[in-house]
Amino acid sequence: MLSPTVDTEEEGRAATAGPLDGLVIADFSRVLAGPYCSMLLADLGATVIKIESPAGDETRHYKPPVLGKDSTYYLSVNRNKRSIVLDLKDPADLGTARRIARRADVVIQNFKPGGAARFGLDHPSVAQENPAVVYASISGFGTQPQAAGLPGYDLLVQALSGLMDLTGTPDSPPLKAGVPIVDVMTGLHTAIGILAALHHRARTGEGQHVELSLLMSALSGMVNHTGAYVMTGTVPHRMGNEHPSLYPYAPFETGDGRLIIAVGNDGQFRRLCRVLALPELADDPRFGTAHARSVNRDQLRPLLTRALSGRTAEEWSGILAGASVPTAPVQDIAGGLAAATRFGLDPVVLSGEGDRALPGVRNPITFSATPPTYRYAPPGLGEHREEILAWLDAPPSEPNERNSR
Repeated sequence: MLSPTVDTEEEGRAATAGPLDGLVIADFSRVLAGPYCSMLLADLGATVIKIESPAGDETRHYKPPVLGKDSTYYLSVNRNKRSIVLDLKDPADLGTARRIARRADVVIQNFKPGGAARFGLDHPSVAQENPAVVYASISGFGTQPQAAGLPGYDLLVQALSGLMDLTGTPDSPPLKAGVPIVDVMTGLHTAIGILAALHHRARTGEGQHVELSLLMSALSGMVNHTGAYVMTGTVPHRMGNEHPSLYPYAPFETGDGRLIIAVGNDGQFRRLCRVLALPELADDPRFGTAHARSVNRDQLRPLLTRALSGRTAEEWSGILAGASVPTAPVQDIAGGLAAATRFGLDPVVLSGEGDRALPGVRNPITFSATPPTYRYAPPGLGEHREEILAWLDAPPSEPNERNSR
């Protein structure tokens, strides 16, 4: 830990220690993929030092929405971190950045390809003095010469990867996802890579370089669609809210609005038919199997819609759920959080204490013995400079600080 605050004392540590307690992460990343990854790891107990330029992480300025003067975008992905401002063009600040990288177990960066090397913060330079470091690089399109200089923005990758071409209705133009999903997927993949490399280091003592790109995360994250093309040459097309391989698996009009019905197997379809007083459909060869229903969806759709028109969406939701037919109303985010609360998932947590305690969405992982903790609110720009410098000047004491610093 960085300073002798209450959570570094023996009693406090026992109360707050997560599964990654004692791990030090030097986070040179900005915007979303890297900061989301480091926040998830910080929730699990890692000490994350957020190194920012004098201008700060760009997301500090992504407004609106705001909470007070702060961007909610920035606040959403930066809890549990300590911030220091370092101008890497200043020799003294650059020296401090290198010292932090030398003391860290993990380094995360998303400089443009070649950017870290300009400052002696690339993997070879850091590993020379810190051979056990797990060094994670995030780029938009990889680090080969042909990708040089391309900025890795989520929207660009949604377009380039084919994800936008899959999103929307057959009659609409390609649409982006409602959230920066490629950044989120890349952050999750980065966290997996870091944890795997840490496990390798625990067995061998060896650090390594973990490389992620937004484009490969998008292609991997489109799973069945990219898989279908690679295996058969099938290019998927926009289907709106419908599924290429399952039916009924879509929103349906009811007597007063739309309701999602998500039938994933033949047993669920048989129960749906029974509830809708259409039991004969389950034995109809056009609809009796998932493949048949998918091929003949245009014939099945009006039959289901006619039956559903007799009740409201709320009425059908209760009836179908009672018959174990997967169903859900289409809600906004407020409704989604309310549903999670209703299901006992406790989605909202406070990070930090006192006047600075800030609500946010909890880490989605639940542990039986080492739960996530929410020790610090997102830091102000450069808020912990003196604390971090004092830690650098102190002799290594944590068991994880295994290298000769």
